[in-house]
Amino acid sequence: MSDLPLPTADDVDAAAERIAGKVTRTPLQRSERLSEATGADVWLKREDLQPVRSYKGRGAANLIAQLDSEQIWAGVVCASAGNHAQGVAHACATLGVNARIYLPANTPRQKRDRVAALGGDWVETVVGGRTYDEAADAARADAERTGATPVPAFDHPHTIAGQGTIVREIVEDLPAPPDVVVLPCGGGGLLAGALTWLRERHPQVRVVGAEPAGAACMIAATHAGAPVTLPEIDRFVDGAAVARAGDRTYEVVARHTPELVAVPEGAVCTEMIALYQTEGIIAEPAGALASAALAGLRVEPGLTVVAVVSGGNNDLLRYAEVVERSLIHEGLKHYFLVDFPQEPGMLRRFLDEVLGPDDDIALFEYVKRNNRETGPALVGIELGAREDLSPLLERMAASSMEVQPIAPDSPLFRFVL
Repeated sequence: MSDLPLPTADDVDAAAERIAGKVTRTPLQRSERLSEATGADVWLKREDLQPVRSYKGRGAANLIAQLDSEQIWAGVVCASAGNHAQGVAHACATLGVNARIYLPANTPRQKRDRVAALGGDWVETVVGGRTYDEAADAARADAERTGATPVPAFDHPHTIAGQGTIVREIVEDLPAPPDVVVLPCGGGGLLAGALTWLRERHPQVRVVGAEPAGAACMIAATHAGAPVTLPEIDRFVDGAAVARAGDRTYEVVARHTPELVAVPEGAVCTEMIALYQTEGIIAEPAGALASAALAGLRVEPGLTVVAVVSGGNNDLLRYAEVVERSLIHEGLKHYFLVDFPQEPGMLRRFLDEVLGPDDDIALFEYVKRNNRETGPALVGIELGAREDLSPLLERMAASSMEVQPIAPDSPLFRFVL
């Protein structure tokens, strides 16, 4: 970890000048949908429109632009399976610095190709282990062996200052400073950068950090009084699914005590769909995290609120899971183990007597393969409205079939999602 002091608002201002022309000054877009839903004046900061489709290039560019000639000669190194790798690749190609980027073996081909395309001849990609941790170990060993400068994804003062330039642009592009700024939080670089600048320049602004509920490492750190490693995380919101908050980013958060909220992954999926269908924005899960948090915030009508859409590197192959998680979160999809009696016509009776007029079977699989006519079955039912669940359960209880609901927190649920 760097022994540099924590950044100041002046460092964020200097970073903005340093990276001007090297990253895109992204626009603010008013959201009629979110404004109507909250009663506030809601704007979206479109970091998904960066060349790397996320804000990560800001911190990387600010750090790499401050290397001295000896460090430039030795190059830089990092480990990442996602947006940070792309941000470093773009910054190195823009600034003319060589980089080796270590990617885990499970990094999708599309992401490998994207990093290579952004970095061009300036970047060498190396598959450095089966997991991110193994890739990170390989990157650290590389830095020790070659003298290359590590470029951390979030836990470095220069990275923090670079990410803080986002809120500086927000304030400059509005007639007055916003009342509330909502930011996604993974390791804490963006949140720390925003706090660094806003608490000195506009301390009245309410700052909210939104974490995925399955990887709320900054909330855990504030409860423990120091960063802690979560024993297990849900990696669905991959751009913010961090098991341990940064040491330096935690220092900033502990000093300025922003509001921290945990957003269920299902709510993130619902917001991803809404952003696409209403605003035409293709957001990755972490990109929808801040605007998804608005549903659970108390915001007075008429206030100006800005939510950062932090990234748009979403894999189209994930949309089936996005829809599934959203339906479950909205209470529109439920799973059951149904034990059909060994009688003819029981499946027809289930359809006629148990299902409601707007209910639909989305999944039906017999658990016992030796007799496909009878026996227990895994049944997924999609409802027309969440209020239809109680009548469905009443009809199930009145039937001659044994029905066991599968709760989302049940171990059995992993066979569904």
